Amino acid sequence: MALQMFTMSRKLTSDINETITRYLNIIINILNELGIAGLFTVFSSFIFTSSIMNFLESDISDLKDALFFFLLLIDLSKAGILAKLALSGSNSDEVTQNIARGMEILGPAISLDTLVEALVIGVGTLSGVQRLEVLSGFAVISVIVNYVVFMTFYPACLSLTLDLSRNCSSSNVATPTEIVERSNEKHKIRDPSLIRALSEEDQKQNPIVQRVKLIMSSGLMIVHAHSRLTFSDNDDVEDAGTVVNVNAGTDAKNLNMTPQMNKTESSDISDYIMRWLSISTEQIFILILLLALCIKFIFFDRDDLTNQLQRDLARQMEEEERRKREKQLEEVSKTQTTKSREESPPRRRAMFSISEEEPLTREIEVQTDLTAFDVFGDSDEDNPEFIESALVPVRPPRSIEECVKIMMSDEGAKSLTDEELIMLVNAGGNYMPLHKIETIVEDSERGVKIRRQIIASRLGYKSSNDIFGTLSYRQYDYSKVLNACCENVLGFVEIPVGYAGPLTLDGKKYFVPMATTEGALVASTNRGCKALSYYGVRSVVEDVGMTRAPCVKFPDVVSAAQAKRWMETAENFQTIKQAFDSTSRFARLQELLIAMDGPQLYVRFRAFTGDAMGMNMVSKGAEKALRIVQHAFPEMQIISLSGNFCSDKKPAAINWIKGRGKRVVCEARISEDVLRNLLKTDAKTLVQCNKLKNMAGSAMAGSIGGNNAHAANMVTAIFIATGQDPAQNITSSNCSTNMELHGENPNDLYMTCTMPSLEVGTVGGGTVLPGQSACLDVLGVRGAHQTHPAENSKQLARVICATVMAGEISLMAALVNSDLVKSHMKHNRSSVVVNPALATSNRASTTSMPKM
Repeated sequence: MALQMFTMSRKLTSDINETITRYLNIIINILNELGIAGLFTVFSSFIFTSSIMNFLESDISDLKDALFFFLLLIDLSKAGILAKLALSGSNSDEVTQNIARGMEILGPAISLDTLVEALVIGVGTLSGVQRLEVLSGFAVISVIVNYVVFMTFYPACLSLTLDLSRNCSSSNVATPTEIVERSNEKHKIRDPSLIRALSEEDQKQNPIVQRVKLIMSSGLMIVHAHSRLTFSDNDDVEDAGTVVNVNAGTDAKNLNMTPQMNKTESSDISDYIMRWLSISTEQIFILILLLALCIKFIFFDRDDLTNQLQRDLARQMEEEERRKREKQLEEVSKTQTTKSREESPPRRRAMFSISEEEPLTREIEVQTDLTAFDVFGDSDEDNPEFIESALVPVRPPRSIEECVKIMMSDEGAKSLTDEELIMLVNAGGNYMPLHKIETIVEDSERGVKIRRQIIASRLGYKSSNDIFGTLSYRQYDYSKVLNACCENVLGFVEIPVGYAGPLTLDGKKYFVPMATTEGALVASTNRGCKALSYYGVRSVVEDVGMTRAPCVKFPDVVSAAQAKRWMETAENFQTIKQAFDSTSRFARLQELLIAMDGPQLYVRFRAFTGDAMGMNMVSKGAEKALRIVQHAFPEMQIISLSGNFCSDKKPAAINWIKGRGKRVVCEARISEDVLRNLLKTDAKTLVQCNKLKNMAGSAMAGSIGGNNAHAANMVTAIFIATGQDPAQNITSSNCSTNMELHGENPNDLYMTCTMPSLEVGTVGGGTVLPGQSACLDVLGVRGAHQTHPAENSKQLARVICATVMAGEISLMAALVNSDLVKSHMKHNRSSVVVNPALATSNRASTTSMPKM
């Protein structure tokens, strides 16, 4: 039976050769330019033949039967895959990288394939059929030779051939037409359609080759099993045999092989079982074979490796296309930037200096003549996304009905183009409200960009860059802005932030962030911090609480008076307080101040609000408390939740007297030396100026809470930097600056600043924005205090009051020394002579005046 199967396999040689030829043609057609697969096959065949003849001393006639084993087992598919990867590289470096990547992926699989094939064919060497054992040995050698050649010679030959091919092509002098043709041939393999075709060809399995391999493997296993499992009696053994002549070299040796050699000695069943249970080399060999097969088909699958290489090749092509596109975008961006700079007027260089000795007549440029390149803008034409979209063909917008369907589907409005979204907004109705566009498209930055385009078009501009080109809007966390800080967002304005300090306050040093566009303000405040830091500043703070005063109306004054008395009783106040406090974890009602004007009552709720500024807290609590009062007095009519008796964002004596938010008082002593050396003045001069300016002058103006030099400057700068409500600088800037002589002689200065209504918070509102949070971190007061509510907000109020004191002392010293105009000319405004003729005339008249 074994001999018959072996004979049948030999008859299939011609069919196998035809199959192998067709399979080789596929690879050779792919690599017809280089002939790598043919070279690999010829060289491997030569090595295979030489190894058999030289090492095994076999006759050349043995090769005619062993050659088909080699042709069947050699793996040209992996050679074709590796060659295709090499050809996909556009230069020698890419070729080397692709070959290395292919060997990294194919190496383990080929090694395991070689082991499995050698084990499977090696079964034939144990079959007992001597001719089959010889041919199986040849086949094992062919597998090993194929593996060695593929892992060593083939990659080097592939890389060298490709390199030589490119060098030869580049060394020849060619006409422009030939260069174009060569370029097309060079990039032909990188054509996606050709790559796809090659990939499809790789994925096709040849049924004939697979069937022949299966028949061979099954035949070898059957022959092996037949030679090991045949049972016969010793008496039935026949002496007839077949003589097989094998010629090796020049000496002929006759080997007589009888069927007795191919049979297992007969024995009973128990002996046979015991023989197979004993450990033998053959059993270990079979177990290794089974284990290798399991590992191969579980962890290494040829289709997976091919797909992985195809994905790597596709990824490489996508990466190259991306690099080309980025280069193209960069060239377009450079062209547009160069064009814009050529068209824009030349920039002028600022000539201002901070030198103390600089004359006032030096020409300084006013910082108001700005071009698009003077500030950091967000022109869409400078945006790579804009440039990329300009290179992509724009399809016409779809109809409104189709866009509405898409918006209502799972795709959502984000799948629509900007033109389609603008069309929906302009269509009116409830399709796309302009103020909700960020939420609908689920992209805040894109929503802001579209709103800018719509507003620009409604203002008559062709492009949003014509009006919003220098208004930034990109790279900003709008999640903290929407529904919290701003609506209908068009972008954000950059405001310079400086620092004043170190400011020594209560034994601790602070660097105070100040956001301002007023030149000399930070420098002046910084000088004041230096003057105060010699002895330091001491402070006390009181949490007065935030207020809200609704206006309610009754039918007559009697009913209003009854309601007033009802709310002022202790028992009813506790009922109102319970309702008020239930609306928040931190809001705690402290006082009701009720004013009566005819049948109207103005009920001023004052409550603690923790580290929040607390306007929303108090408003919510007051609304809930009014329901309790209205339940007791159904005829009461709520006119307004705020009746201006609070008072919020308006000058009001009640805040100056009763306080609002935080009440802070700071004091400091400034020595005579510091006054003389740093501030260039003395204590008596400052005391006199403060009395006549801050006290008498403010009284002459009828100012409320304005007994100071410029407290609002420091308050507003810190408010903007730390995310406070800038409109509340009106109430928060209430400040009384007082100066007295101090000391034994008395030449030192004792100074205080009292601010009864600082409305600040460290949580909520603008404090959550990134830049403002960073400024609060600088002061160490961001967020709510972990153990003592309102402690962070009170500390912020201390810092503000101390900074106001620093700004006050510096400005007062500048005023008495006539340094105010000089410093502003140096840091803020232009000193260019506007009317040279008048200036010349004044100088001439001054020169001609007689000396006094």
